[in-house]
Amino acid sequence: MFLENTVDKAKRHGWIEVITGSMFSGKTEELIRRLKRAKIARQKVMIFKPRIEVRYSEEEVVSHDENSIQSTPVDSSANIVLLASGVEVVAIDEAQFFDEGLVDVCNQLANSGTRVIVAGLDMDFRGVPFGPVPRLMSIAEYVTKVHAICVRCGRLAQYTHRTSDEEQLILLGETDIYEPLCRGCFSKINSGE
Repeated sequence: MFLENTVDKAKRHGWIEVITGSMFSGKTEELIRRLKRAKIARQKVMIFKPRIEVRYSEEEVVSHDENSIQSTPVDSSANIVLLASGVEVVAIDEAQFFDEGLVDVCNQLANSGTRVIVAGLDMDFRGVPFGPVPRLMSIAEYVTKVHAICVRCGRLAQYTHRTSDEEQLILLGETDIYEPLCRGCFSKINSGE
C-alpha cells in the first residue's frame, strides 16, 4: 500500500519544457520529435495550436521540413485546460500567438502532473520579447534554444527579420517575408547600414 501511494504521487509530478528560437530554427521539428518519443512510450499526448495558425494546415502542426502531427486548434489558452483532461503530455506550438493566460495554463497543467512542451518564438521581427514565451522560459524546468543559420553570413541566427514593410505584429508568412539573421546582420539592417 505504501509503495502504491508513493508511485501514484511520483506520477503526478509534471514540468514545463520550452523550445524557442528564431523562425526556421527547428522548434516545431523538435516538438514533433519529442511527441513521437512520448507516443513510443505509450503516453497519452495531445498537441494544441492557435486557430489563427493556418500556414500549412488547419488541423495539423507542420514543420518547415514538412513533418506533421495531428493537432487541436484553439481560440484561447483557456481551452487547452478544458480539452487536456487525462492527458500525460500536452504540447503547444506557436505559443507566441497565444494570450498571456498561457503561462497560468501551463503552470496549472504541470502542477496537476502533466508534462508540458511549448514551442514558440522568443522575439518578434523587431527583436522584442514576444507574447507569453519569455515568461514561460522563466518558469520552465527545461529551456532549449535552437538556432537557424543566418542567410546573410552563415553564422548562427537568433533573430527573425521581416523583409516586407508591413508593421503589424502578427503577420503569417514564410521565407517570402521572413529570414533568419545573426546579431551582427540584424543590427546592421536595423541601423540602416
